[in-house]
Amino acid sequence: MSTASSNPRTVEEIFKDFSARRAAIVIALTTDVDQFYGLCDPEKENLCLYGHPNETWEVNLPAEEVPPELPEPALGINFARDGMNRRDWLSLVAVHSDCWLLSVAFYFGARLNRNERKRLFSLINELPTVFEVVSEKKPMKDKPSVDSGSKSKSGSNKRTIDGQVKINPKPGDENDEDEDDEQGETLCGSCGGNYSADEFWICCDSCERWFHGKCVKITPAKAEGIKQYKCPSCSMKRRQ
Repeated sequence: MSTASSNPRTVEEIFKDFSARRAAIVIALTTDVDQFYGLCDPEKENLCLYGHPNETWEVNLPAEEVPPELPEPALGINFARDGMNRRDWLSLVAVHSDCWLLSVAFYFGARLNRNERKRLFSLINELPTVFEVVSEKKPMKDKPSVDSGSKSKSGSNKRTIDGQVKINPKPGDENDEDEDDEQGETLCGSCGGNYSADEFWICCDSCERWFHGKCVKITPAKAEGIKQYKCPSCSMKRRQ
């Protein structure tokens, strides 16, 4: 059964814990899949798949404590093994494992503030889900919308999704309050920091994430000469 061998408190510590548990489960469902499959005997009692902070995995009975020390994974994953196609069964276990990983991360993150929780989820969301790894499906890209395409930051010219430069409304505009709410929720795709009106930001035309200009080494003057901006991550993907 799963026990908490650590008690992560900061965003970085929780994300490290999440990444290690995720890595363990990915190993169980890919590299060690034959061993995992054999351990999930339908004749046994309710079994769960656990990923531990030291990147090891185990198939075991659920915790006996009520309530448990940590959120518990899906119960009885072994019962459906022989009644499903092997690949479909592994994908089902992967989906339930994704749910469990998120529940553990946000159990640890319950005491974080709003912006810290957003930053935590942003870091987690950069990783492929276990389901995506097991099913070999590429992460779905968000479809650009009119709102996301025209989103801009006050205080300077910002690039929109169509590659054009948009000048922000002047102070006093009736939409200022809504803009402020939206801007306050924006996080830098590089450092995870919050939006600040006195800093230059730029949007990637490929992944549609916003970045501090200083984080991606882009100045307002340099941005004016860029027709389509791609962040370092998207630029690297294109080269591969």
